[in-house]
Amino acid sequence: MSFSSDVKEELSRHASKSRHCQIAEIAAILGFAGRLCGKGESQALAVHTENITLAKKYFTLIKNTFGINGAIAVRQNAYLHKSRTCVVSVAGQKQVRKILMAVKWMNEAGDFIRGTELVDGLLVKNTCCRRAFVRGAFLAAGSMSDPEKSYHFEIVCPDLLKAEKMQELIQSFALGAKIVQRKKCFVVYLKEGAQIVDVLNVMEAHVALMNLENVRILKEMRNSVNRQVNCETANINKTVNAACKQIDDIRFIEKTAGLEALSEGLREMAQLRLQYPEAALKELGEMLSPPVGKSGVNHRLRKISSIAEELRQKNQPGKE
Repeated sequence: MSFSSDVKEELSRHASKSRHCQIAEIAAILGFAGRLCGKGESQALAVHTENITLAKKYFTLIKNTFGINGAIAVRQNAYLHKSRTCVVSVAGQKQVRKILMAVKWMNEAGDFIRGTELVDGLLVKNTCCRRAFVRGAFLAAGSMSDPEKSYHFEIVCPDLLKAEKMQELIQSFALGAKIVQRKKCFVVYLKEGAQIVDVLNVMEAHVALMNLENVRILKEMRNSVNRQVNCETANINKTVNAACKQIDDIRFIEKTAGLEALSEGLREMAQLRLQYPEAALKELGEMLSPPVGKSGVNHRLRKISSIAEELRQKNQPGKE
């Protein structure tokens, strides 16, 4: 199973204790996957999904919340043999009306009042209900990438108005949800690891949260080690390149003017560098008599390089 499937499996087992939270979660599922058809006694309300986890969760919710036993059917796609759709349906005007009134799609007079917004504001007035709605929305239209590869959380909405409402609900938990258009749909998404941890906490997927945190810790440790190794490698390369340049300068002085042309301190420094090409500046300083600090060694080597550069200028063709 994918990480996203694991999260949904955990959320499907989560049971809200409050009836208002159960209704908010049902409203989310219906808002993304619900279909109303027929009239009168032939009226039916159904949830269509390819995710068996969502089908089982919706079936459990309407049973616990309204005492309604929905009918579950599995339909195989005639063209895509591996694709199947689960349909959880509630038939009969009385039972359908009970659900529609609860999710604010119908009033007491039996008039259909569902607006263009994703959810009626009264259903998500409480923080706990907003948690339940986000949970239901993710079950119905959400997905997550494998955190081993990348951090990405999204909920796909059919239009911009619904996407903006979904964004507003997620942002109410101080999360920086953004919207991007993808073909004819609008996707509300999060891409930062820390924020995805927070949204898992919002949905109360605590096992998935801990698993994600473990992955994040391991990735951060690997990245930290890699940065340290890269830094040390860069320092080593820098030291080696500097030492090679110093040796080239000393050899050039030796070939053109002779090391005897250097002062005693510089000559001693040059001879030590030739003798110990891989030694660090601190080690070279400790070998001098009397010992010299790292900055003193660096000063002498820079002076040697300066003398070598002057000699190169004098030895260029056309120079007298």
